[in-house]
Parts: sequence; structure tokens; C-alpha cells
Amino acid sequence: MRHGKKDNHLSRTHSHREAMLQNMASSLIMHKRIETTVAKAKELRKFVEPILTRAKEDNNQNRRVVFQTLTNKETVKELFGTVADKIANRPGGYTRIIKLGNRQGDNAETCLIELVDFNELLISAAAEKATATTRTRRSRRSGGAKATEGAEVAPATAEATTADADAVEAPADALPADAEVAETSPAAGDDLTIIEGIGPKIAEMLNNAGITTFAQLADADDATVQQVLTEAGPRFNVHDATTWNEQAALARDGKNDELKELQDRLKGGKE
Repeated sequence: MRHGKKDNHLSRTHSHREAMLQNMASSLIMHKRIETTVAKAKELRKFVEPILTRAKEDNNQNRRVVFQTLTNKETVKELFGTVADKIANRPGGYTRIIKLGNRQGDNAETCLIELVDFNELLISAAAEKATATTRTRRSRRSGGAKATEGAEVAPATAEATTADADAVEAPADALPADAEVAETSPAAGDDLTIIEGIGPKIAEMLNNAGITTFAQLADADDATVQQVLTEAGPRFNVHDATTWNEQAALARDGKNDELKELQDRLKGGKE
């Protein structure tokens, strides 16, 4: 019996499994990103992350232990050089798994496993999002401050009160135009929650990523959508986004009957 044994042997002998993980770890360190199956990626993550932790402290003992595991001088040099500098301030979680769907042939679930600190695209997107959030908060403070200043300097005399009333009446004509803009701006996007598998939270994340309409979701590739789910955390990364493009295309073309039939089939498959 194998009670309490959580390791996946991957249908290999001990020596074959260790050699395979050793080679995959070297490829990941050298190329920063490799494509493999989800089962292998999960085992590789448990194998390589302790090695990356050792590389953060460059001393003779750690180099010996890492070389004993990887047995590749070029990999050890890259690990204690470029990689160690990048992950120096990260307390753990050095790798990311991005699911790609099932491959043809054996229908195995495939994925990308990469070093988090070497994905420049996601790093720059996170920085831009943080900058945009900071600007929004500042604008709200400035607007509140202006409103407070206007309330403090309100005149007490009757003439000044009349002048203020005239001044208020002038922009009052512009209020309906602003209201129309506020009403029409949400209409630019579609209700993505119609798609099976997309809830309000995922729809909000897609909108933040620039996917607001059925047409944009239909044209988006699976890797982009999966990256959005991965950034949201493991709670959302379990969603299967492979059919969202097809559903969005039907919703975009107004084929509601075909969309409902497809969703009924998807719900039946889940049960």
C-alpha cells in the first residue's frame, strides 16, 4: 500500500525519473521557460524550487550540493549568476504553470512552466496596472479637495448668494450631457457573464485586461486568457477557458440558440 505517498512516479523507475527531472530542471534554468505536461511540471516544480532557494546564497557548500543534483557546469554557472540575481528578493514561488490545453495524440494536458521573474510581459503589465491605480486614487483626492475648498469659501451675503446661484445654473445645463456619457460608457462592453464558466469576478478581470466585448474574447488566444486567470491566483486557475472563444463568437454573431445548445452540452459534461 502507498498510504501517504504523494509523489507521482510518472510511470518510470527511480533512476529514469531522477534523470528526467534533472534534465528538465537544467532546461528550465537555461531557457527560463519549457513546455511539458501538467503532471511533469508539478513534479518538476517540487524538484527545482529547493535548488533555486539554495542558489540565493552563493557559497562553496551550496554549489557542491546543486552540482551533485544537476551535474552540469553551465547550468550551475547560469543558476548562481543570472537567475540568483533575479530571484534574490523573492521568498518562494519561483515558477509559474500556465495551462495550454490538451495535445493531439494522447490527449495529455500540456502547460508552460516558467521562472516568474523572467516573464517581462507580465511584469510590465503589472507595473502599468499599479501606475494606473495610483493615478486614479490621486484624481479622487484632488476632486474631494476641490469640493471641500468650494464649500469653505461660500459667501454669506445675499448678493454673493445670488451670484453663486447664477454660477450654478450655468453648468446645470451641462449635467444632462455628462449623464448621457455616463450612461453610454458601460454600453461599450458586453455582459461576459453570459459565457459558461465566466462569473462576475472573472468578467471584471477580463475587462481590466482589455477584453470587454464578445468580439475581443472570440479573437483572444487561449494563452492570454489563461495568463489572466493565472494572475488572479490558484482559485481561478482551475477554470477551463478552451470553449470561451467559441461561445463568445456565437454570442457576437447573435446565434443565441446555438450558444444555448453548446452550454447545455458543457453543463451535461460537467455533471
